[in-house]
Amino acid sequence: MTFNEKCLLCRKAVFNLASSEGKLRNAVLESMSSLLWEKRDFIIAENAADVEKAEENGVKKAMVDRLVLNESRIRGICESILEVVSLPDPLGKGEVWTRPNGLSIQKIKVPLGVIGIIYESRPNVTADAAVLCIKSGNGVILRGGKEAVNSNRAISNIIRAAAEANGISGDIVQFIDDISRDSAAEMMRARGYMDLLIPRGGKGLIQAVTENANVPVIETGAGNCHIYAEKTCDLGMAVRVIKNAKVSRPSVCNAAEHLLVDAEIAQMLLPAVREVMPEVELRGDADVRKILPGISDVTDEDFFTEYDDYILSVKIVCSTEEAVEHINRHSTKHSEAILTNDIKKAEYFTKAVDSAAVYVNASTRFTDGGEFGCGAEIGISTQKLHARGPMGLNELTTVKYIIHGNGQVRG
Repeated sequence: MTFNEKCLLCRKAVFNLASSEGKLRNAVLESMSSLLWEKRDFIIAENAADVEKAEENGVKKAMVDRLVLNESRIRGICESILEVVSLPDPLGKGEVWTRPNGLSIQKIKVPLGVIGIIYESRPNVTADAAVLCIKSGNGVILRGGKEAVNSNRAISNIIRAAAEANGISGDIVQFIDDISRDSAAEMMRARGYMDLLIPRGGKGLIQAVTENANVPVIETGAGNCHIYAEKTCDLGMAVRVIKNAKVSRPSVCNAAEHLLVDAEIAQMLLPAVREVMPEVELRGDADVRKILPGISDVTDEDFFTEYDDYILSVKIVCSTEEAVEHINRHSTKHSEAILTNDIKKAEYFTKAVDSAAVYVNASTRFTDGGEFGCGAEIGISTQKLHARGPMGLNELTTVKYIIHGNGQVRG
């Protein structure tokens, strides 16, 4: 079956899904959760084949970790699906007003239509994307990376079976088996077949999609995230937050990649940071290397880099203004944090930093749909139009105006 044929099947199936009751869409999700758990051994076996091949191909350890599915992670996927079930139905809600001429105008939320997702390595995205699209009445075209092809196929087939078990066509979920560049390029040129394309992955993937697609695109995922330790911060708290933001899962987009430290506390904070993160390679400017001799020199290119690894660039700054200027120049506008006890500095930072999520005294690792109470997420938008930050159900809808009259004509 060709790509365009899959898109047309998906669009045909979406009509019934979009007009269905929220109770039916929730039933599909509940079945998905049950079936994924029931078939967990099969999923883990398929995933093991992907992991083995990734290791044979020399994929770095942090990226392999993103790929792994075990019983605990599958349980987490199943639980996140049920969290989405508990969320309000995003469709049909809106407002109504009456014009002086008697026209009644209703503005309601409706699905976007057929949404394409191009993503890399993380097989949980297959479930997250399908769950949010189904709940919001959308069809989804899934094109994962080569590293997780067996895992993604297994999960998507289970999701299709869950839809069929509830009287909804499995065609609302289409999986692209072709993992060549040609299939990605075909999705980028699918204007008229898809209503939206969302890339989830590294900088190269996102750049390729935004530069070449003729389908509307929402940029997501690139996370060149910063933490700034301002001079009044609690040092113990700062060390805990920095460690969590860097090493809890270094390969994800909300992990910290760069640390800015006020000159007045650098002598105390930097040795403590190195001590609690011995597995992390630190790269610093000349001032940092005076405090931490033996670490690598940092380049300006480093500060533009999303490492997705146990690497942290460090720079000493003399003011919050300098920190903000550095962040706004190098950031991908994902997540940034300030650690401080100065309320005015915190207020300045949150207003001046131009990113989707800005934290005060907390780890950047919280930028996540589930952590924000949105259920699963289809991605974290780093742009400003339509959606920004974690994209949940509401961000997968648009609006429709329904107008009732009794014979009005316009003069």
